[in-house]
Amino acid sequence: MSGTPGESTARKRCTVAFATRERQYLWSVELPAEARIADALAAARALAASAGLTAEIPWEAARVGVFGELRSRSDGWEDGDRIELYRPLERDPREHRRERVQRERRSKRAAR
Repeated sequence: MSGTPGESTARKRCTVAFATRERQYLWSVELPAEARIADALAAARALAASAGLTAEIPWEAARVGVFGELRSRSDGWEDGDRIELYRPLERDPREHRRERVQRERRSKRAAR
């Protein structure tokens, strides 16, 4: 092991994920053990830039989470975690379900 005393050489890996309706983007990054979610996003953004994808991904605006649980960009993460960028919902899922239930009820009444 090289380096100065107290210098951390431990590393951890994660997958950064973002999905659209058409495609899922995945970037594997390896960073120092003390890295934060923001660091993993920056590393993934650099990989995406080399592929010309940065304009499609809401790097700064998107909410983030780990395995479906919302997190802050300043939070840490564990080796092997999946850090996710969430796109905004087009519709409130509860409202969508209410509308669907109302349509189904109307169609059942019309069928009588």
